[in-house]
Amino acid sequence: MAERVALEELVRLQGERVRGLKQQKASAEQIEEEVSKLLKLKAQLGPDESKQKFVLKTPKDFDIAGQFDPMIPDAECLKIMCEILSSLHIGDFLVKVNDRRILDGMFAICGVPDSKFRTICSSVDKLDKVSWDEVKNEMVGEKGLAPEVADRIGDYVQQHGGVSLVEQLLQDPKLSQNKQALEGLRDLKLLFEYLTLFGIDDKISFDLSLARGLDYYTGVIYEAVLLQTPAQTGEEPQGVGSVAAGGRYDGLVGMFDPKGRKVPCVGLSIGVERIFSIVEQRLEASEEKVRTTETQVLVASAQKKLLEERLKLVSELWDAGIKAELIYKKNPKLLNQLQYCEEAGIPLVAIIGEQELKDGVIKLRSVASREEVDVRREDLVEEIKRRTSQSLCIC
Repeated sequence: MAERVALEELVRLQGERVRGLKQQKASAEQIEEEVSKLLKLKAQLGPDESKQKFVLKTPKDFDIAGQFDPMIPDAECLKIMCEILSSLHIGDFLVKVNDRRILDGMFAICGVPDSKFRTICSSVDKLDKVSWDEVKNEMVGEKGLAPEVADRIGDYVQQHGGVSLVEQLLQDPKLSQNKQALEGLRDLKLLFEYLTLFGIDDKISFDLSLARGLDYYTGVIYEAVLLQTPAQTGEEPQGVGSVAAGGRYDGLVGMFDPKGRKVPCVGLSIGVERIFSIVEQRLEASEEKVRTTETQVLVASAQKKLLEERLKLVSELWDAGIKAELIYKKNPKLLNQLQYCEEAGIPLVAIIGEQELKDGVIKLRSVASREEVDVRREDLVEEIKRRTSQSLCIC
């Protein structure tokens, strides 16, 4: 151990010598000579056995087909996706699901050559944007697929529905004989059972045209789309595509396992930029002002030298659980404070003035209507809570 420590110190010193020569812009021959010495020292040092190598670990006795049911996390991901999209209030949506094993099995029984699976898959994935005739023309004209093979694919990929469609395909004399497709259909049937228990089966559609272009998916795939509604006045059609997507990728993480073990994984992503574009478009059309803060009331002053009084009042409101703030300037102009509320979307202003302090009241102003009323200080908290509960808004 002592010898290793001494050798590590020599390596460190030699490394510093090499760096010093480079900073001094020494000759290439001299640097090369010292680098050679450094490499020899490192070779003597050898690997550090005390340092642990990174090892990807999987749970002991993890049996993806036995002890653990892979469709439970899939169903939970879909539940989470539905909860997120519902909470955003961006409109009605539908989650389309499929399985890569069903797709591959379908292509196999339809006669698609193995080498064309992925390129035909990308054509099928366009069915939500273009007609079947256009997709067929691309597969036949551009990708060299036989017309009769394309027709057989069309019989399948134009179908969509719920668990009844899964059960129908389980009885399909050709598809049910393909091992991959059969596994995928059985898993989808189980998935729909869990989705029903979670109460979201009405938001899910089994869509045989859903392909998802990424090759690492190994099982269930899904994609959420907004349902088209008639455009409101001044609102353009919303062609943003999917707003969320995901699936199962059991073969991806295992690539980093030295023993090549299968690591089951499933996940989802939300299209934040697409959702923002929808929200922005609707706000522009409605001319609704966006709130940039959750503050319910701004504590303001009508005269100078009232900073301490503002601090006292904002502290009282905080203690009562009201989201309040104040401008940090010592003597802000009242007009500037009111303008700040309008820009930030703060609905109420509690104004302190010399006369209000004498009378034991606070002037409460509605920013939207500009109406002002005097409220006794002891009643202010209840009055603010009453007003904010009547005009809840999404921030």
